[in-house]
Amino acid sequence: MRKLTYFVGMSIDGFIAAPDGTHDFYPVSESLVKDFFIGEYPECLPTHVRQHLGVDDLENRHFDTMLQGRATYDAALEAGITSPYKHLRQYVVSRSVDKAIDPEVEVVSGDVAAKVRELKQEESGLGIYLAGGANLAAQLMEEIDELVLKVYPIVVGSGVPVFSAEFRVFDFELESTRSFDNGTLVLTYSKKR
Repeated sequence: MRKLTYFVGMSIDGFIAAPDGTHDFYPVSESLVKDFFIGEYPECLPTHVRQHLGVDDLENRHFDTMLQGRATYDAALEAGITSPYKHLRQYVVSRSVDKAIDPEVEVVSGDVAAKVRELKQEESGLGIYLAGGANLAAQLMEEIDELVLKVYPIVVGSGVPVFSAEFRVFDFELESTRSFDNGTLVLTYSKKR
């Protein structure tokens, strides 16, 4: 069965975005981009970034499908990009996005957990990338199998949390830790079964 992985960047104090939803304040270093994104998770770079970096021909290593919330997708739309991850099968969870906005993007407006369970049953050697946001991650907490948290060495005080949900405990175990030259840590957790 395929895994759903919440792959997200966050501040030390647990925020994935500013109160207005922007996330352009993360300190990105050359080694983080080169060794982690390009070297290990190239499919998590949007297509236009892959093209800019000259790595659009790299094969997907972990994911062939991505799921994102409307607010996450809105950032691409604001930049005039209607299909931000052309190298992945793309789903946007929304009740307000026009279903015909781009033929490469499928809008999920119903039971997102049921859709994820359906996607998990597909025959594929690659997983499902959950790109955000906090409300969507909270809705899918029971379906999330893995967390890949990029913890940037900053404190922002407030903003969009990693999860926006009612109190409930889910147990995860640490699988790996990596550090980068700018102080960023990448923590990978698997859900305890």
